[in-house]
Amino acid sequence: MATQIDKEACREAYNDVREDSKDVNWAVFKYEDTTIKPGGQGTDYEDFKSMCTDDVRLFAYVRITMGDAMSKRAKFTLITWIGEKIGGLQRAKISTDKAMVKEVVQIFAKEFMFSDPRELDVETIRTELKKAGGANYDAQAE
Repeated sequence: MATQIDKEACREAYNDVREDSKDVNWAVFKYEDTTIKPGGQGTDYEDFKSMCTDDVRLFAYVRITMGDAMSKRAKFTLITWIGEKIGGLQRAKISTDKAMVKEVVQIFAKEFMFSDPRELDVETIRTELKKAGGANYDAQAE
């Protein structure tokens, strides 16, 4: 059976992460049978990481605060998580299912696909976002 997505519910969760006035730094989109639906949101990145287990596949939209003492800005990333215990057919469907997620989650600086919990290190992601951002003026502080 083909995968569906609850666009309205997912769009609401996506907008919560983008909204500066809301205290939401991440939203997860999980499979519920054959439908992708919001699966949680929060402020603490560690709470998000705890959802990325060996037996689950999910998509996450994450806000990372970047910058220095003079300038802070939000950068957004789309993370695809595929747990180690996910079977071949479900792994293969991720790419076509991600296209549906991207119809909702349209604005992000960098996209990641992870299956090892160590890859979820926020500092590694921050470094990759910095590289994707172009000019880096952090050297001025050194």
